Amino acid sequence: MRAVIVDCAIYRDGRRTDGPSDFSDALDEARASGDAFLWIGLHEPTEKEFELVSSEFGLHPLAVEDALAAHQRPKLEVYDDSLFAVIKPIVYEHESDTVSADELMVFIGDSFVVTVRHGEGAPLAAVRRRLEAEADVLKHGPTAVLYAISDAIVDHYIDVAGELQVDLEELETQVFAPTGTGDSKNTAARIYTFKRQVLEFRRATVPLAAPMARLASAGVPFVHEHSQPFFRDVQDHLTRANEQVEGLDRLLSDILSAHLAQMGVRQNDDMRKISAWAAMAAVPTMVAGIYGMNFEHMPELRWIWAYPAVLLLMAGAVVGLYRQFKRRGWL
Repeated sequence: MRAVIVDCAIYRDGRRTDGPSDFSDALDEARASGDAFLWIGLHEPTEKEFELVSSEFGLHPLAVEDALAAHQRPKLEVYDDSLFAVIKPIVYEHESDTVSADELMVFIGDSFVVTVRHGEGAPLAAVRRRLEAEADVLKHGPTAVLYAISDAIVDHYIDVAGELQVDLEELETQVFAPTGTGDSKNTAARIYTFKRQVLEFRRATVPLAAPMARLASAGVPFVHEHSQPFFRDVQDHLTRANEQVEGLDRLLSDILSAHLAQMGVRQNDDMRKISAWAAMAAVPTMVAGIYGMNFEHMPELRWIWAYPAVLLLMAGAVVGLYRQFKRRGWL
């Protein structure tokens, strides 16, 4: 268990206190005092490792199954002995400009908080340090932990949305470059990749709206009765993040449509150029084909200026066609 337990501490009146090293004894002590709670953080526990925790804290089997399996949608479930929340932190890789989603499960019950983290994206260490520095907030118990975690993750959503906005502006510059020398295949592939990243982002942010709205309302078990304004603030930030990600998705669709339209225009322009050059090549080919036929009686065969005149005729026809196509913008 020591390998998966990231941190375990008792908090009394908003301050961290020393307690038993065994979390079972620590939970009993927190419940006995009445004004304390135990916060235990786990990182990717196995079923056997989590079995002792689930039995000791009385966690519901369905919630335990979700916490172990991961790959869950953001949600909020109320059970008899605990409240179970799933939140998906977003990680933005600056080197590769990619987005990935991790998972964080939070159990809240009688004098305890259990967090189960999958991946490296959840900023729980920073949240714990911030809460330990704000005793007035932490003294409200497990609800303060759930609020601080939700607030940190949702605020990071807005930061990631800002990074994606910068990447989108760079993509727009590439697509609408006046030279049009960019690789169309690579540009289309980049747009599709970007769109998949936005979709991954939306899978984390959009389903979280319903749990936040529920926490912002009254009557949720195991949630402090005066915490609704704080969760409404988180809900407002989440709405802002969802609006940003929806805007990114719409802009990406518009950019893709514009890129495909540009490709169609460029293809039509290429076809006009090919047709123009083919027409200019067809005139001298036709004339040369006629004079290349093996007939004895043909006009101008015995005229000394016949050959230069035919060449001049072909050159004049080509020049005339070239000027005509140039004036119409085909060349």
